[in-house]
Amino acid sequence: MKKFFKNTLAYALALVIAGLVLPIVGLGIVAGIAAASGESGDIEKNSVLFLDLNGIIEERAVENPFASMLNDELKTYGLDDIIAAIKEAKKNESIKGIYLQAGAVEGASGASLEEIRGELASFKESGKFIVAYGDQYSQELYYLATVADKLILNPQGSIGWHGLASTPVFYKDLLEKIGVEMQVFKVGTYKSAVEPFIATEMSDANREQLTEMLDSTWDELLTAVSASRGVSKEKLDDYADRFMDFCPAEEYVACGMADTLLYKDGVQAYLKSLTGIDGDDDLNLVTMETMKERLKLNKMVEDAADKSKVAVYYAFGEIDGSASSLDEGINSKKVIKELRDLREDDDVKAVVLRVNSPGGSAYGSEQIWREVTLLKAAKPVVVSMGDYAASGGYYISCAADCIVASPITLTGSIGIFGVIPSAEKLLKEKIGLGFDVVKTNPMADFGNMSRTFTPQERVVLQNYVNNGYALFLKRCADGRGVAVEDIAKIAEGRVWTGSKAKEIGLVDELGDLDKAVEIAAQKAGLADYSVKAYPEEKPLIEKLMDTKKEDYMETMARETFDGYYNSVKFLRNIGNCDRIQARLPFELNIW
Repeated sequence: MKKFFKNTLAYALALVIAGLVLPIVGLGIVAGIAAASGESGDIEKNSVLFLDLNGIIEERAVENPFASMLNDELKTYGLDDIIAAIKEAKKNESIKGIYLQAGAVEGASGASLEEIRGELASFKESGKFIVAYGDQYSQELYYLATVADKLILNPQGSIGWHGLASTPVFYKDLLEKIGVEMQVFKVGTYKSAVEPFIATEMSDANREQLTEMLDSTWDELLTAVSASRGVSKEKLDDYADRFMDFCPAEEYVACGMADTLLYKDGVQAYLKSLTGIDGDDDLNLVTMETMKERLKLNKMVEDAADKSKVAVYYAFGEIDGSASSLDEGINSKKVIKELRDLREDDDVKAVVLRVNSPGGSAYGSEQIWREVTLLKAAKPVVVSMGDYAASGGYYISCAADCIVASPITLTGSIGIFGVIPSAEKLLKEKIGLGFDVVKTNPMADFGNMSRTFTPQERVVLQNYVNNGYALFLKRCADGRGVAVEDIAKIAEGRVWTGSKAKEIGLVDELGDLDKAVEIAAQKAGLADYSVKAYPEEKPLIEKLMDTKKEDYMETMARETFDGYYNSVKFLRNIGNCDRIQARLPFELNIW
């Protein structure tokens, strides 16, 4: 009864909020449309797009209606919104340049940052300027900011430049202390996702693949920064050896890593001089929020146009796991339904599947693979890979007509594993519980956590994993049009960068999402088309009803655990995971 009254009260509160808020929001939308249709809604001349990057970058940001009420200082940016804002600024004659303010970002790895950097480089080709400023540049945002015409540092600031490292966390000794044994079943020499539970250091195979991955990614960074800053790769590598993070600010200018030192008021004055604004007048800064509202209106007009559509379907996060504070990750049942809807939509002529996933459930991956094959039979399917499309992420990608990846996307990792804990020592020796059993068949109590597996049970589980791996190899071989034996040579759970994956045939093209869309349109024979993102954004009332109390705690966890957040989240979710996983063999913490 108590729960009934609690739910009733919550529902009534939602109705009150909807009754009060929605009419106001509705009026605001109408007013916004009216303003945008007239001169007052136009961006002022000599404006500058302000990209204040300080928060979390995700493939698509899901707006939290209560974010301001929670005083959430950790903003969430959608990679799609950032890219779209830069494109719109490039076209808009009133915007003369971009002011990139470097703070600290989470969530985005090399491929996402490379995509933003590439769009900024395209923006510069229009003849407009980019000015970057930072108090303390993190290494990843320094890489991004080097594309600017002028890179400014605070006179008391610093630039992170130290190279890349990966530091896996190992739980074996902790688990032994509490009396828990992780029973592991895997296929793949390089499938090292289970190592933290059964070892205290990296295996030689894992160290080999991590070394190659880091070296390849670092070389891409050195090449890009060298080209932008006019400093040789050798010098930049030497600077990283010296750990430049704690240098006096003047040294960054002396060695060519920064152009000048200015306080923020000096940056404002410099931007005014570039835009022809008098010193006493205000600088016209256009925020991401303003650009997002304009883009929404543009999208409404575009969606209303009677054009063939190329659908971009975003699949990001763990497969049948959680992706972020406001998203459920790649929910296989939901994805299957939405891909089926796209297959049956006659207005959609081609689909780009944007994958940014470390994998997850092997079963869920197989179900999505099936739907992708059905979709491919009806219309062209092109995969665009984000930061990573590994293991299960590659599983759901391999059936596409074409796979496009960034040079520093992490992909491959073709292998599966199972981890099933035994709490026998914890329950019997630590806590003092006793167990007995009566059964009709030898394995009737299979999976009982109060005891370890018998040799017979281990054989059964290993065979199950072996069969799953064989199926994974066949799916990849069929999708890539090669023999299973050829896929097996580059599988074994090994992770590859996008550039290497192209060399060995796991990827067709190197490029960003735009390139994937172009290829999809070409395959569908489209000259004039619109691009629409899916899943479609939920109405405000649904967001209000779906917002969970855990959202705030998730944000706090990100801030508390910082670089180890993903490891903590994995441990938190491990009890809810499918026991057989096709996922990346390590947590990414390479910056």
